Amino acid sequence: MAAAQSVQTAIEPSRTIADRLAAVRAEIDVAARAAGREAASVDLVAVGKTYDADVMVEAIEAGQRVFGENRVQEAAAKWPALKARWPDIRLHLIGPLQTNKVKDIIGLVDVLQTLDRESLAEALVRARDRGASLPELLVQINTGREPQKAGVVPEDADAFLARCRDGRQLPVGGLMCIPPAEEPPALHFALLRDIARRNGLAQLSMGMSGDFATAVRFGATMVRVGSAIFGARAAKPA
Repeated sequence: MAAAQSVQTAIEPSRTIADRLAAVRAEIDVAARAAGREAASVDLVAVGKTYDADVMVEAIEAGQRVFGENRVQEAAAKWPALKARWPDIRLHLIGPLQTNKVKDIIGLVDVLQTLDRESLAEALVRARDRGASLPELLVQINTGREPQKAGVVPEDADAFLARCRDGRQLPVGGLMCIPPAEEPPALHFALLRDIARRNGLAQLSMGMSGDFATAVRFGATMVRVGSAIFGARAAKPA
């Protein structure tokens, strides 16, 4: 209950982005210490989906340097100028990537968290073979086996990882998941952690605004937080 209350406090409209960032970082610190970890072992990925560039500037000026975007088009419109001003920013793509958009992420994103199928792996290989420097890659695991979601199902994860890492020599550093909204996330975080451990992967991207403290306790090295930092997203027009 304490974790949920602290997140609710963090997203109060009256708070500044700097205040919300501080509240999220404090909660990460508490969760990390409870798990016997250093808070520095967890990267806070501030998710900029639908928020304007000037909102990102507020977060940058408050010290945030790691960001995530869901769509390539939005990332391309927003981040080149910001990264030119602040070269130490790291940008993650955390939404699905079409194979024909691989060329658009080269040089734009530092981490692709959503490697989820053979055709995308092959497109990345083709880009590399043409001389592109690939971002760090995470494989998305569909821990809930939800048909509407992207990701490799858990029973296929080991073989897919072997094909990507050993067969294709792709720079896969870890795993990502988005648990089903109606199920306890801890079960899915534990499953992702187990897959990572048996495959010798160090990076775990799991946990969002409502459950990132739980994710940290289960070993997350990256948490993806948007509304708890930037406030509620505007509703789409009807």
